[in-house]
Amino acid sequence: MKAYLILEDGSMYEGKSVGADKNVVSEIVFNTSMTGYLEVLTDPSYAGQAVVMTYPLIGNYGVCYDDKESNRPWVDAFIVRELSEFASNFRNEDSVQNLLKSNNIPCISGIDTRDLTKRLREYGTMNGMIVCESSFDMAQITQRINEYRVKGVVKKTSTEKIYTLPGNKKRVVLMDFGAKKSIAKELQKRGCEVIVVPYDTCAADIINLRPDGIMLSNGPGDPKENTAIIKEIKKLYDTDIPIFAICLGHQLMALATGADTYKLKYGHRGGNHPVKDLETGRTYISSQNHGYAVDESTLDKNVCVPAFINVNDSTNEGLRYINKNIFTVQYHPEASPGPGDSSYLFDKFMKMMED
Repeated sequence: MKAYLILEDGSMYEGKSVGADKNVVSEIVFNTSMTGYLEVLTDPSYAGQAVVMTYPLIGNYGVCYDDKESNRPWVDAFIVRELSEFASNFRNEDSVQNLLKSNNIPCISGIDTRDLTKRLREYGTMNGMIVCESSFDMAQITQRINEYRVKGVVKKTSTEKIYTLPGNKKRVVLMDFGAKKSIAKELQKRGCEVIVVPYDTCAADIINLRPDGIMLSNGPGDPKENTAIIKEIKKLYDTDIPIFAICLGHQLMALATGADTYKLKYGHRGGNHPVKDLETGRTYISSQNHGYAVDESTLDKNVCVPAFINVNDSTNEGLRYINKNIFTVQYHPEASPGPGDSSYLFDKFMKMMED
């Protein structure tokens, strides 16, 4: 069955529907990872977005459900050059096609993803619509595309109730703004008891859990939308509890302490982004998934200073807070998918809690 991707600038790509046969409007973004498509599909940070995979062949090693980053896929739609009909891997349990169809997610294949990615890089991230119909009203589609906004996605992806993952060392409260499972796994691997709490848990309730440390998770959407969360994070900043924040959590902590954020032209999404540690001069290859960044020009140098920068475009990749047991990074030290260069940051967090 034919399918079409129509962008807000009027450009159109024709392909084949290989997922759920339904129309969907979304924000179109691209990911440069060569592997890890299941982790991408199930990463809550993609809620409200349709993902273009730049690697031309997707699905060739199938689906292994142990690799999921959450209980379900969160992407609005999936866009690929070619989706393999056959999977060859000893861990394979299912096909990408079945995963998408069973979760009612459309997928379009057979389009020129190279041209699409170049368009998004040149003109910036834009809204688009996947249409799985042979005839359609272009004026109506254009209106729907222009009206679309990514909103309310933190609430949508967060846990609805508190739950605890066992451990016998330090107690960490993980604020779930759309957390990847790998974050909790890295903490458990180091012996932590992890108490996962909903996005809107107040600071007083978190403090009453008597944590040794607090983790602010990744998540989707515009950080400035989360005004109530930002106020509670400021209260946590005012305590002496060690805090480690990743991605959206990094942005929320910056906003809570007076800094500003802005939307990137086309974001950083993939497993090959170089970041430089400003203290040691060492460069790490990182996994990233974000469309917003902290504006370094708005930082209060008495509160925090840049700790990492992106080697490609010099955007901020992390902050060190002055006279506080707090550090934050824009990238993903838990990776999945991506390189494990930065997993040492979890060890740094453990040492902060021990000290």
